[in-house]
Amino acid sequence: MKVEQKFWTAQDGWKMVSSEKLPADPQCVLVFGGRSLVGEQKIFAEIKEMYPQSALLLCSTAGEIMDTQVRDDSLALSAIWFEKTTIKFATTDITDAAASYDAGAKMAHELVQDGLVHVMVFSDGLNVNGTQLVKGFNDTLPANVSVTGGLVGDGTDFKQTLVGLNEPGKEHKIVAMGFYGPALRIGYGSKGGWDPFGIERTITKAKGNVLYELDGQPALKLYKDYLGELAKGLPSTGLLFPLRLRIKSGDRDVEVVRTILGVNEDDQSITFAGDMPEGVQAALMKANFERLIDGASVSGKMSLEALQSQKAQLAILISCIGRKLVLKERTEEELEAVRSELGPQAAITGFYSYGELSPVSPAEKQCELHNQTMTITTFSEA
Repeated sequence: MKVEQKFWTAQDGWKMVSSEKLPADPQCVLVFGGRSLVGEQKIFAEIKEMYPQSALLLCSTAGEIMDTQVRDDSLALSAIWFEKTTIKFATTDITDAAASYDAGAKMAHELVQDGLVHVMVFSDGLNVNGTQLVKGFNDTLPANVSVTGGLVGDGTDFKQTLVGLNEPGKEHKIVAMGFYGPALRIGYGSKGGWDPFGIERTITKAKGNVLYELDGQPALKLYKDYLGELAKGLPSTGLLFPLRLRIKSGDRDVEVVRTILGVNEDDQSITFAGDMPEGVQAALMKANFERLIDGASVSGKMSLEALQSQKAQLAILISCIGRKLVLKERTEEELEAVRSELGPQAAITGFYSYGELSPVSPAEKQCELHNQTMTITTFSEA
């Protein structure tokens, strides 16, 4: 595997990051960028001219990651050439979050064939129920196939999230990327670093990913009481105070974090990135700067476990927008923490997201939806 990387800014145009030259046309080119850029035909045509024989995957973000730097309204491009690995794509439209399970199952079914070892998912970040999307993949894929990925972003605007496969980015799109062959090793890790505070409350009324009541009280009113003056900035300020849920995953008890996608003043409800099951205990969380950075470091360490003695050649980082809003000028510290774990040889790219997809630990294959985590997928070809 070899990776060629470059980034684009309005001020400087395209700048090469890597010195490594590809021996042949890359099988795929990942492009993470600002929403207005990803959806622009001119930009797409420019990238297609650079890589005419490659599959192009474009995603809008809440911040673009390249090496240990994060930019906004830029393009982070990674052209990937696999020596021994085959890739295949599946895509579908998602116009209604209630169809998320079927969307995941449909794409998983299209990707199932001999040699499948991993699936990476890039989904519209606003019109999807991430929990049900993941469940569709989990229920359809063979038990030995892992899934990672993320819900793409739109900065702090929460208006449009775009994904495009061999076309400019569009709304309501999900793309899944299947990896095939015994030569490829995949690692993954996902950690947060947020602290719970206040009392645990019970979800007493919810439907899918829409929360109506906690302890019998209107959810939005309760959230506003906690946020005080920050409530004026909802939904984006809600990212600073996610909810921790204690849920059942198969026969296991796990903790997951859920973050806000939108609010409804009329019925005082809050829409989250994943399911909010009734009867589950929920607690508000707040940031702990040092623990957020430590979480990124632990995630990097976890992502290397499955690689065994091999070093990571490529790492795709998907970190939650809430972390970026909290860390502010310290955001790059979590990228530096990851780099220190992966080593200098790994090509690093990724984006800030509205949700992250990954198993809870390297020992698991069952994917979960996460929020407010740093999630890392590492690749190495033997």
